[in-house]
Amino acid sequence: MKKTMMALAATLMIAAGCTTAEQTAVGGAALGAGVGAIATGDVGGAAVGGLIGGTAGYLVGRNQQRDGWCIYRDRRTGERYEARC
Repeated sequence: MKKTMMALAATLMIAAGCTTAEQTAVGGAALGAGVGAIATGDVGGAAVGGLIGGTAGYLVGRNQQRDGWCIYRDRRTGERYEARC
């Protein structure tokens, strides 16, 4: 369990610097893998669920992005905002 939590924390830290589409893909893959593992009770179900969840998460995140706009973070407050690239 401890190794799983460490891997999850490392994945979330890596995803923090990603685009919206990449972040939603990571979240979708994690959720899909969990649902697949619970539904089937084996690793194959988790893999298929992760693949489907990751693909769906990427497509949802890609539709949330606007071309020509970038996401920035205010160093003082830590707040994220969008502005033209």
